[in-house]
Amino acid sequence: MNFKVILEKGEDGFFVVTVPALPGCISQGETEKEALDNIKEAIELHVSSLAEDGIPISQKQVVKEVAVRL
Repeated sequence: MNFKVILEKGEDGFFVVTVPALPGCISQGETEKEALDNIKEAIELHVSSLAEDGIPISQKQVVKEVAVRL
């Protein structure tokens, strides 16, 4: 199963990763690699928790990505 993630550099210099399809699933790391490794573990735990609670995982997302020129 593939999940789109958003990787951003925080004000503290850490990289923060969120998963739009899994609200509340967030992680961070000092480097991009560490942040991505950490979010993989967070996704596994999140999905496992949803399965235990009998909550289906919806891959359907209504996300529109646009660029804004200034």
